[in-house]
Amino acid sequence: MGEAKPLQLGILGAANIARAFTSGVAPSADVAIAAVASRDPAKAEAFARECGIPRFHGSYEAMLADPDIEAIYNPLPNSLHAEWSIRAVEAGKHVLCEKPLAMTAAEARAMFDAARRHGRHLVEAYPYRAQAQTLKMRELLAAGAIGRVELVRSSFGIPFSDPTNIRLKPEVGGGALLDAGSYAVSLALLAVGERPERVSATSRWSATGVDLSTVATLEFPGGALGLVSCSFATAYHRQALISGAAGTIETTYLNHPPMGGPPVLSVKRGTTAAAVAEIVEVAPGNGFLAEAESFVRLLRQGREHWTGATPEESIDIALTLDAIGESARSGAAVRVAA
Repeated sequence: MGEAKPLQLGILGAANIARAFTSGVAPSADVAIAAVASRDPAKAEAFARECGIPRFHGSYEAMLADPDIEAIYNPLPNSLHAEWSIRAVEAGKHVLCEKPLAMTAAEARAMFDAARRHGRHLVEAYPYRAQAQTLKMRELLAAGAIGRVELVRSSFGIPFSDPTNIRLKPEVGGGALLDAGSYAVSLALLAVGERPERVSATSRWSATGVDLSTVATLEFPGGALGLVSCSFATAYHRQALISGAAGTIETTYLNHPPMGGPPVLSVKRGTTAAAVAEIVEVAPGNGFLAEAESFVRLLRQGREHWTGATPEESIDIALTLDAIGESARSGAAVRVAA
């Protein structure tokens, strides 16, 4: 794709994730980080100079008014995803929005409605979905390598204990469920291929009022069951086990391997304890880079070239997160809304 002019991408915000995204995308011939915006002009200027970005804006509004910017990467706090993604599509920009797409499924639906009205693409950013590790997992599942999926266990834990960390602030959408949990839920739904119909969840809460750890069971209409867990109170861990009627697949569904471990899949074809694991190795790489280049292909070549979640899948993830949160707060099983 290097023959066409690179996508002129603007970044809303100058937080650490924006810096990591900029660094990851830097080698691309298809994506150019053309501008960064912050509510603090000095911060925007310092970020642009540090990261080699040609332009900066002292407000998000100024970024959206920049006629040279084709698309926006939105890594703002969770509570700002809906507002600024909607304002971006209204300004004629395509949007790559960090996970979770929104605080609620109602917000997510409003975001997609706005994108459709204005003829723009809006997609949710899950770097692991652009990775060769996940693409190979999907290929194996589609080929029936382990038969019908019956059970999925997916988990993601990463320690955060500083109460000033944004992830522990309820007013901006903090908590393990909306952060690490969105990954675990998205992986479970990807593996099974449908939205659950009922969930039951339990959480342990922080002093600030967000969930530190959450465990949820998922009941899928086709009969499969899932167990997802997420935590800010444990050592780092990230893995999933997909169990089918004819075998199993284990994956770490990594964002940026080899960070977190090597990008491999452990595949067992067979139903007995004698089944031998086949270790499938795939190429490592930066997930931000792979995701951004997939985003360009989406815009230039069509939706079938996007490796990430479809709008329908993002809505299903949001509905599931809503139900898990409700169940954890109420202590009762909750049906997942349609």
